[in-house]
Order: sequence, then structure tokens, then C-alpha cells
Amino acid sequence: MENRGQKRTDTSEELPADKRACNSVEFRPSTSVSPVRTPMNEVHEAHDADMDTSSSTSGSMRSEGDMERDSSGSCDSDNNYRDYYRRRSSGDQSKFKKVMSSLTESVDESEQLAALNELCELLSFCSDSSLSGLMADSFSPLLVKLARHESNPDIMLLAIRAITYFCDVHPRASAYLVRHDAVPALCQRLSAIEYLDVAEQCLQALEKISQEHPLACLQSGAILAVLNYIDFFSTVLQRVALSTVVNICKKLPSESPSPFMDAVPILCNLLQYEDRQLVESVATCLIKITEQVGNRSDMLDALCKHGLVQQAVDLINLNSRTSLCQQIYLGLIQVLVKLASGSVLAVRTLFEINISRILKDILSSFDISHGITSSTTVDGQCNQVHEVLKLLNELLPATTTAGEQDSLITSEKVAFFTSRPDLLQSFGLDLLPVLIQVVNSGVNLYVCYGCLSVISKFVYFSKSDLLLEVLECTNISSFLAGVFTRKDFHVLLLSLQIVETVLQKLSHAFLSSFVKEGVFSAVDSFLSTERCSHSMFHTSNGLQEVASQKSASRDGGKCLCFAFDTGQSPTTSDPLVCKIDEDSIKKLAEHIKGSYFSAETMNLEKGLTAIFHKLKTLASRLAHMVSVEMVNSSSSDEREEELYLILRDIVSVLNGEDPISTFEFLESGIVRSLLMYLSNGQYMDGKEGAVRGKNHLCVIEKRFKAFGNLLFSFSKPTSLECPLPALIKKLQSSLAFVETFPVILSQKVKLKSSHAKIPYGRATSYPCLKVQFQKVEEELSLGEYVADVVTVDPFSTLDRIEKYMWSKVSTQKAGAKSAQSDGEGSCSSQSRTEDSMESDCMSNQVNEMQLEDNMEQVPEKGPTKITGCQRCDKDEESSPKLVFYLDGEELELGLTLYQAIIQRKFKEENDGSTSSSNLWSRVYKVTYGKAVEQINCQDHDCCSLGNATDSSRYPLLFSDIFASELTDMNGCTPAYDILSLLKCLEGINRFRFHLTAHDRMFGFVKGAIDDFDNYNLEVNGVPQSEFVNSKLTEKLEQQMRDPLAVSIGGLPAWCSQLMGSYPFLFGYDARCKYFWLAMLGQQASQSRLSRSDEVGVMHPRRQNSGNYSRKKFLVDRSKVLDSAIQMMNVHAQQKVVLEVEYHEEVGTGLGPTLEFYTLISHEFQKSGLCMWRGDHEAQRGIKDLERDESGVLAPLGLFPRPWSPRVDISVGSGFPNVMEKFVLLGQIVGKALQDGRVLDLPFSKAFYKLVLGKELTMYDIQLFDHELGRALLEFQALVEKKKYLESMNGESSSRLDLRYHRTRIEDLCLEFTLPGYPDYFAEPASGSKMVNMSNLEEFVSFVVDATIKTGISRQVEAFKSGFCQVLPIQHLRLFSEEELERLLCGEHSHWDANELLDHIKFDHGYTASSAPIINFLQIIQEFDIGQQRSFLRFVTGAPRLPSGGLASLNPKLTVVRKHCTGKWVDSDLPSVMTCANYLKLPPYSSKELMREKLLYAITEGQGSFHLS
Repeated sequence: MENRGQKRTDTSEELPADKRACNSVEFRPSTSVSPVRTPMNEVHEAHDADMDTSSSTSGSMRSEGDMERDSSGSCDSDNNYRDYYRRRSSGDQSKFKKVMSSLTESVDESEQLAALNELCELLSFCSDSSLSGLMADSFSPLLVKLARHESNPDIMLLAIRAITYFCDVHPRASAYLVRHDAVPALCQRLSAIEYLDVAEQCLQALEKISQEHPLACLQSGAILAVLNYIDFFSTVLQRVALSTVVNICKKLPSESPSPFMDAVPILCNLLQYEDRQLVESVATCLIKITEQVGNRSDMLDALCKHGLVQQAVDLINLNSRTSLCQQIYLGLIQVLVKLASGSVLAVRTLFEINISRILKDILSSFDISHGITSSTTVDGQCNQVHEVLKLLNELLPATTTAGEQDSLITSEKVAFFTSRPDLLQSFGLDLLPVLIQVVNSGVNLYVCYGCLSVISKFVYFSKSDLLLEVLECTNISSFLAGVFTRKDFHVLLLSLQIVETVLQKLSHAFLSSFVKEGVFSAVDSFLSTERCSHSMFHTSNGLQEVASQKSASRDGGKCLCFAFDTGQSPTTSDPLVCKIDEDSIKKLAEHIKGSYFSAETMNLEKGLTAIFHKLKTLASRLAHMVSVEMVNSSSSDEREEELYLILRDIVSVLNGEDPISTFEFLESGIVRSLLMYLSNGQYMDGKEGAVRGKNHLCVIEKRFKAFGNLLFSFSKPTSLECPLPALIKKLQSSLAFVETFPVILSQKVKLKSSHAKIPYGRATSYPCLKVQFQKVEEELSLGEYVADVVTVDPFSTLDRIEKYMWSKVSTQKAGAKSAQSDGEGSCSSQSRTEDSMESDCMSNQVNEMQLEDNMEQVPEKGPTKITGCQRCDKDEESSPKLVFYLDGEELELGLTLYQAIIQRKFKEENDGSTSSSNLWSRVYKVTYGKAVEQINCQDHDCCSLGNATDSSRYPLLFSDIFASELTDMNGCTPAYDILSLLKCLEGINRFRFHLTAHDRMFGFVKGAIDDFDNYNLEVNGVPQSEFVNSKLTEKLEQQMRDPLAVSIGGLPAWCSQLMGSYPFLFGYDARCKYFWLAMLGQQASQSRLSRSDEVGVMHPRRQNSGNYSRKKFLVDRSKVLDSAIQMMNVHAQQKVVLEVEYHEEVGTGLGPTLEFYTLISHEFQKSGLCMWRGDHEAQRGIKDLERDESGVLAPLGLFPRPWSPRVDISVGSGFPNVMEKFVLLGQIVGKALQDGRVLDLPFSKAFYKLVLGKELTMYDIQLFDHELGRALLEFQALVEKKKYLESMNGESSSRLDLRYHRTRIEDLCLEFTLPGYPDYFAEPASGSKMVNMSNLEEFVSFVVDATIKTGISRQVEAFKSGFCQVLPIQHLRLFSEEELERLLCGEHSHWDANELLDHIKFDHGYTASSAPIINFLQIIQEFDIGQQRSFLRFVTGAPRLPSGGLASLNPKLTVVRKHCTGKWVDSDLPSVMTCANYLKLPPYSSKELMREKLLYAITEGQGSFHLS
């Protein structure tokens, strides 16, 4: 080679323009003067090099803008442009003819070179109309001939460049060039490279031609031509070469694989490169090649011999150095699936490189709850878990074969595993536990079936001794019993096959465990004819239910029998027709029962363990004694002591060393007995609720306290573990066994705009249901609804539809509206309901109205819940007038129409996972009739029962715990029992401080504790995460990912019912998603989720509230509070996102807005506002008070300052200002939550409880005032001891010597005023203004009432009213107090090195290994809390991180090098762009200097936004 053929560097700017390697788009002909750079590879390159956007882009944009401005001019200017282009086109054509003449006639190389230069220049700037097809066809042979020039490399280069330009300018130029053998000429130049720049130009020309004529390129050997010397080219040209191969591989012929198979070794070698785009292009080629030869075992073996298996495995490994896009990643797994399905060599290679360990890591680390799409294989879409399961299924031999080729491959696989059983055992040890975990997590039906298929194959082909070692590492018996609760035909058959195989090989080892875990009971249930309502297995009536799945599979798409077919061999089977016989399950169950069961085994009384019988006996005794108590209608201390002893024995058994299976736990009846005990029989009275007296409520409270103290005090003799976690775990596993809440997927539903006539008459972004309303035949008092088939909003509740229909069919209004048509005009303003007025504002309000409908199902919390007395407060107008029926069954008005139909569909199919794809084509005939008149409750005494007890003395913590209920449990009583007991345990855990305090108090009363200094109330509870059910959480996640979940009305009814009554079952992340879905609808909530891929959490800071418009508001820093009042007066009730800019400052956007919320948060914490406890400045009086800039002293958080009811609400009292500020505070908090902003308001936990609608008791005072709360508890203990001694000894209080810390109560000199608030006083009933032992109880009640009830109730209601102007406050009840603080105020935690490196981006001069960055990371790690807050406020505008920490910042925190002039580096300061979380840090010479400058910047650089 000559010198010009040496390898050229990536940057070619040093070369002359005519010798520079021509990128196919760098000189692309365009109508714009500015060159346009459009290909994706340049975008990737710029991104990889961390370059700014090039100026050419702005030039192009400017050119487009100029054209747009010109296009809006006069017609004369348009004509001028047309004339100009016409003249230019005519001139170009004459120039082309001149160049062609020169190239044809001239033989002098210099003249040819000049002509080619002119041709390239013409092609660079000409338009499409300048070059005719005839001209292009005439040029083609000339250019091909010149490209073959042997002596002058410049002629070659320019000729090939002209070929490249021709492909850009003329659409058919590539066809002309192919016809004149341009491709062989170009391949010839690449086969023996003499000049590198010529070869580079050939690559670009071939890339253009391959786009239109890939087959011609393939036949001419273009693949090998561009790949042979690919290492000599720069990365950019390597990408061009691979682009050519990709174009060819996308259109590979099936008849002759040899031309592309020769390139496989080179492509496999290229997979080792580090350039991501290059590797992805190579992977695409290999994926297409594998698809093409997938049916030929010899070709698949050839691919394996070239190392494709090893390279693909290296790339899908989680530790791979090259990260691939999801599509390519899945494609490589599919390559391995193809190889494993048709090549035993591939299977052998995969097992030898330990593929099971790699797939185990993928399944273990892959986030099941976020990564699985709702549309799995049904509509052709794949996902990672599904593809991994496909690979696992292909790695193992098939148990049945469909063809000769399959039989040969299967026999070879069997022979391989027979010779290497150790590999199969290693496979099971790695993957069996993970597969069981995946199934137990509640994944969809397809993933469950795939996992079971792998397990079935593994069990079938494993040797008995090795299989035993693997199964001993897992609780396979419990797993199989849980799977039997599924109702899919295919899943049940696979499970039975696994049972049969295990018993056939290892019956001696697993017979007893199958009995203990309920496997035999499940098998027997397939043969039973009577339904057992309390059983965990609901497969009765000769499997009629599961048999119906065969016909139902047509509605959902491909049958599960074909879900994991790879298409290795062609089959004539219809993928919609199930291959399994209807009686397969029954036959297999009969075989298992007859072969392995004995009469003694099947007898539960004899077959189960002694621990089961003991637990069942205790449960029966407990239930019997509770029933006796109910009959006697009285509760004595002796009987309560007996009940307590039985309870202690039950806890001892549950917490003992002997294991109890889930099946035994359920069958023993212990759950129902515990519920009867805790509810004092109320649970068994029916879910309707019965009116009970005060004594009944007190008994419930007493039993909850006894049970709670037992759970927290009882421990094993050899450990300190309390039994509560073990009981929760057992209940969780039991719930996973018995729950059958359906997952409704909409695989084939396309979200398209529609119009809902009922109930609002508006356009929707989702399909509507077709309904025909018909009157009940015997109904005479209602009119006919004249419209035939109407469209109904599927996510409107039936009670809203009822209001609309009542206005149409009621006889009172029929005459007035007889003239109106129920056609298009039926939705006029006269007939629209009041609720429809809200629908005209924004589409997002539909979702808010829907949430209100669903949240109405959530019962309000209070001291009592008497469902039978709710009618006392209802007038006749608010009660429903109509009832609706579908197929003869009454529909619940609280549900949406979609939910009601889905609920009925589920009952008919009785499957745990179904599809809603066929709902939208049907016309539903809904009949309506007049509702039965409701009779008002006559027992008015029960309505005041809730006030019968003093909550300060008898805090009824658990009296309403049985009031919540699920309206539709599908006959699944065990699930409701478990949910109710879990709710009881969660309440006990939440109120553990109250229980312990009460227990210690009465310990003091009875003399067990005689010194208050030892009054320790520290109790370690169970983490709230223990109450989260992973299976239900995954089901909810699947449901919310469904495209049809545009609001919570699009979810099945169980979602809102469980979320309302049992929110603790779901993780915080899932509840956040549900919250945003309820608040804003699917589009907004999905936008919140789309940027949370790193941590899988939707963080409020990341969000833009759906499609809400943005409004800017000007704020005066010196009057932040006044500006906030003006802002909320205008925008509180508007669905807009607020952005703040400050007076006389240039900054606007996210940073200034976050700082505004920080400033207003601090403003509310200043002294003198008279809002909070600890505001000592306010206690000097309202008059003549100057505002103090210091903050309120509230070490335990902010809590409202009590105001006496006697305070006049007139302006002079100052109280109206306090109320206005609480309203404003509620508006600010609601707006910050809606817009996703972070607040810096340290509310106390007690205040959060009030916001959540929970009632405070005396025990909660310590949450915001520890000294006062402790003193009140000790005073109450003295009161109770006085009562106890008086009852025991009959002595009067005057003779009792009871002291508070060795001091008489009288000597404390306490008056009947609220401590710390002398203007808040009471008039004691005893007449004495001083507190003594006789009126101490009255004093305690007064202080408690003033502190947490009467004294703060108006302020709390004002806060709630302000919040409700922005968002409905009841939505917050999904969260606990700690979670609500996290939602509103973000997080604050210490940073470790790994977290900082993972979530901070270093750019523009800095890397993670740069010396200044190392110093920077060390410095911020050493920050204390105050410095960390200042740093965050300096960089982001808020002193706290959003929920999720650094990982949730959007944009990501970025640190770049600040360029300073030489000697001025150490004197410059850091600067930031808060809107982008962008820190510009100078490269200081030392760590000490950087720390000094950084601290100076974050402390002095606050308070304004200017240009830096």
C-alpha cells in the first residue's frame, strides 16, 4: 500500500476538503444551504463524547424559520421563489449535460478530475428536480467505469463520491447503479484496499445502495467486502460498514445461506468491541441471521462453532461491560432460544458455561413489579422474563415431541443429560428457588405457566437421588399447594404432573409433606362434587369451571399450550385450540389418588400432625368460650382470664419450635377463632354490623390490649423474638394461598377517542361501552328510555348514571321533557347533572371525580361504625331512586359500569386472570327499576353511642376495626378472615405505644410498678414492610400498568376496596402509583413513572402534573407570605403548574420555584404567627407584638397552638388571622403536592395523624410535647390508682396518700389553666380553682381536650379546607404519618460514596477519577446536616431531596468543570443552574481550599437568582 492508504484517525478535519473521508450525510444534498446532520449514529457519537449541540442544528433551525416566515408572505414572493427554483433547475440541467460531455469525450485525467469535482459540487447543492432519471441512468456507467480506474486514486475517490451523492439526490439512482454493476466495482475496491480514503468512500456508497437493493449487495459479496478490513477504519466508518450489513441482513433470502454465514466469525468477533452502537448493529445482524437459519440444525451448529453462544451470553450477563438497549438485549436472548431449540451443541455449550447462574441473576435482579408488560405473548410483545423462561424451557428436553426433527433433538438432549446429571442438578440448585419465588410473587398467568413448565421438565428428567438434594432446598410441597389455588386449566395440569413425578420418584420422602401442606387435599378436591366454602381449594363440580378455560382462550389470543413454542418445527395446530383434553385433570388426579393415597392418608383427622390437632383443639375451645360469652351477654374477669390463658397457649404453639404448614394453619380454624375473640362475636354476627352497647366496645378494647401485650411480651425461652412477626408471616402466606382477586388485562384494546353520551355527553380518550337501557317489565311508575343503544362512559360510577337516568325516566319529569329527543340533544345543559359541569374544565378532572366515587367506599374512621344508622343523616333526595340489573343480577351503585361488568365476567369464568378485550364489542342490556324505599332507623339512641365514652379515659383504638369490608369477595371467605386478622395485627402494631402505656399504667395501679422513673415505654414493633403482601402488590402493579387503567375506575373493584380498607397490604411505591393514578389519571401517572427507571419509584419531584398548563407568578422576596396569599387566591383551585420568578431577578423555572416553597415553609415557622406550640413570642400577647424572625421552638415538630373556645372570632382577637394562615398553609401543601414540589415543614407526627383523619388520644401528646404527655399519663395513673384503692379498701380520697414524684398534688399549686397558656382556663365542676387529688381527673380531661381536641379543632379544619381547595384530602389516607412526611417533604439521609458515584454525573472536563471530583465527594460526605441542607438548597433550590433521594433528582445532579483563567482558579467561586441541578466547580488546587470556597458559596450564595 502507499502512504495514502494508512489508517486515518477519527478526526479528519486536518485533511483537505476534497480528500476528507466523506460521511454519507456530511455532504448530503439539501435544499438548505446549511449541511444537515441527521443520522442516528452521529447523535450517538455526540452523546458518547459529551458534546454540546452543534451549530449546524441551529443554522438548520434558523433556515426553517426563515422559510416559515417567508411562506406567510404575499403571493408575489411565492411566485418569485418558484421562478427562482425553475431557473436554477434549468441551469443545473445544462451544467449536468456539460459535465457528462466532458466525462464522455475527455481522455485526459486532469480534465476528468475537474469534471468529477464539478459533478460532486453540483450534486451537493442541486434539487431533486434538477436531475432527471435519464440523466442519472446515463451517468451511472460512466461513474462505474471511472470507479474501476486503476492508475489515478483521485478519480476513483471522486467517482465513488459522486455515486454516493447520486443515491442521495435521485430516488432511482441506486437501481441504475446496480444495473450497471456498481456494487461489484465497489466490493472490488474493498476486497484489496490500496487507498484508505477510497475504501472509506466505498463503504458509504454501499451503505446507500444497500438500503434499496440489499439482495444485490448480498449476491455481490458486499458483507465480506465491508467486513474484511473493518479494523482499519475509524469508529464512524465501522458503524457505516455495519449499517450496510444490517440493511442486507434484514432482507436475507432463505434458499442460500452461505453468503452470509461466511461473515459470522467476523461478526462474532466484533461483539467484543466496546462501542455500544457498533455492538448493537452486529447483534442485529446475528439476530437476523439466526432467525433465517433457525429451522436448520446444521446451520445452528455452525453458528455455535463460531462462538456465537459465548459472545451472546457475555452480553446478556448483568456484569457485561457493554449495556444494550432493551430490544437488542431481548433479541440476543431470543438468539439463544433459537440455538437451544435446534442445536444440542448449543445446549451443551450453554450448560458448560454455567448459563443457569447467569439466568438466575437475571431473574433475581429483574424487577418483577415494574418490568413485565400487561400484554405478554398474547399480542406478540415479549418481555425479559418471558424470553428467559423460553430459553429455560428450550434448554431442557421436551416431555412430548411433535415431529421427527423434534424427536431427534429431544433424544440427543436426553442423552446429554443422562451422561451429565451433575449439570442438571446444578441447573436445579440455581434456578428452582428463583422460579418458585417468581411464581409466588403473583406474576401473570403466562409467566406462571412458563415457570411451572421448566420445573416440570427438570423434575421429569432428574435422577431420584440428585432430585432429592435439590428439592430439599425448597419447600416444594407448600409451593405446589399454593399453585393449586390457581384456576387455569394448563397450570393445574402442570402442577399435577409435577406432583405425580415427585411421588413416582420420591414418594417416601414427600408423602408426609404433601399431606401436611395440603397437596393431597387439593388433588382430592378435583374429584369432589361438593363445594367447601371454607376450603382453600375451590375446584369443585367436576372441574366444570376450569374446563371452561378452553373456550375462553379464544378471547385472549394464543392458548397457553403454545405460549412457549419457538417455532422450531412447523405445526398445523391452531394456536387458538387447546391441545389438552377436558378430562385430563380428573384422570390424572384419579391416578395420583389411586396410586399413592391410602384411606388413612386421606383422613385429615389421622393424616395430619399432632401440632395441627393441638392448634385445632385450642381454636375450638376459644370459639366455644366466646360463644358462651355472647349468650350470657356479660363478661367477667374470671372468664376473660380463661380466654387469656387459651390465647397464651395458642401464641405458644404458633411461636413454638414445631413447624406449622399454611394448610394446617388454615384448616385449624385459628384465624376465625381469633377474630371471634377480638370482636367479642361481632365478626360472626355478619358483615352488616350489629348495634352494640358501650360494654361491648370496652370488651373489644380490653381484648385487643390483652392480645397486644401478649404478642409483645411473649417470647421464646431461648430468644428475644416476639411472636408477632411469625404470625404475620403465616397470615401473609395463607393470604397468598386463598386470594383469587382477578387481574383484568386489555391486550387487544386500543385507546382511541370516543364519545360518551351518558352521563356527561363528552369526548373521551378511551373506548365507551354500548348499552341498551330497558325498563323492568312490571315497573309502571317509570317511563321508557326511548334511545336504543347509547354509549356510556365505562369509568363513571353507576350512581352518577342513576342520577342521569332518573332525570330521563321519572314520571314527574317525563311530561316536562316529552318534547325533547333523547338523540343528540339529550345532553343539553338542561338535562346535564351538576357533576357534569366539572367535566368541561379539563379531562383530568374526570379522574378526580372517579376517585371520589371510589373513595366513598372507604369508611370514615371514628369511635364507632354503625352501618345501619347511616340513613339517619340522609334525606330522601340523596337516596338512590333507581336500581340496575345486568342479566338479572343487581349491580352495585358504588362501582363503575366497567367494574360491574368485569365482576360479572369474572364470576362466570372464575379465573384468576382474565381479559377485557371482548367487552367493547358487545351491547349490554341493562334493565332499570325503581329502588325500594329506605326505612329510616328508629333506634336513635345508637346514633349517639359513639359519644358514650370519654376518649381521654377510654381511648377506643380498635372499636372500628371490623367496620371496613369488601363488597365482593367472590365467595372467598378465608381471604376475608385473613385480611381482617391482618388488619387487627397492624392496628396492634401501630398502637403498641398506647397498649404498653396502658399496661404499665395499670401495673402501677396494682402495685407492680411503684417508681415512675422506671416507667419505660420503649417497645420495638414490627416494621411496616412486614404487612406488605408481595403477591397482591404485584397484581395491583400489573393492573395499573394496563393501558385501560386511565383512572382507578378502570381497575377491578377489589383494587380500590383493598386500598381503602387495607392499604398496609401494598408497598409504598405501589400506593404512590395508585395515588397519582387516582389524582391525575393514567397519562400523568405514567409520565411520573417513565423517568423512575433507576429506582422503580414515582417521585413527586420528577413529576409534571399530567397535561396541566404552566403559569408563572411574580414573587417579592421581601413579602413572601403576601405573595403566597395572592398566588393561592388566584390559582388554588386551578389545575395549573405554578412556576415562580422573583422581582428584579432573572431566574425562573424549577430552581426558583422550589426555593419559593422553601421560603414559604420557613415563613410559616417564624415566631409571632400564633399558629404553633412553642411560639413563645405569641404568648406575650397579640397586641403590640412585633414579628420575630426567629423560628418556633418545636424539637418534635410543629403542632397547632391551642386557642380557647372563649376567644372571640372578631378581628381584634387575632384568631381570624390564625385561621386564614392555616387555610393558606393547607393550600400551599396541597399545591406543592399537586405540582411535585418539596416542602421544608417539620410537622409533628401527631399533626400528620390529624391530617389523615385519625383521632388523637392522651397517649399521642408525647409525640409533640414529651414532658406534658408524660405528666398527664402519670396523673392519669394516680387517678386510676385512687379508684382502684377506693374500690378495694373503701377508703375516701381524702385519706389516700398518693403522690406525684413524692409530692402531694396540692403542693404542685396547679390551677385550672392550660399549662403554658394562662389565657386558656376552665371552670371546674368542684368549684375549686386549684387542682387537688379530688379533681385531678377533671384537670387531666380538661388539659387533654384543650390540647388535642377543642383547642385545635378549628385550626385543623381550616388547614383541611385549604388543602381540599386543591386536592381531596381523603386521598392521603393511603399513607401512614411517616410516609406522608416523605411524600410532602422528601428525604434526608447521609450519603455514602457508592450512592454519590451512582447518582451524580460528571461531565465537561470531569470524570469520576478526576482529582477535584475525588476531593468534592469527600467534602460533601463530611458535611453535617446543616451543611448538607445548605448545599442541596444551593444546587437544587430545596434543602431536602425528593422521595427516593439522589436517585430521584430530575435532572440528574451534574458536576462540570468551571473554566477559569490560569491564576484566578483558586479565587473563583462555584456557581449553579438550579433548574438543571448543574454545579460548575473550579478545579481548585487543594481539598481545603475547595471546602472553604464551597462552604462560602452555599452559605452566602443564597437569596437570589442571577446570570452566572
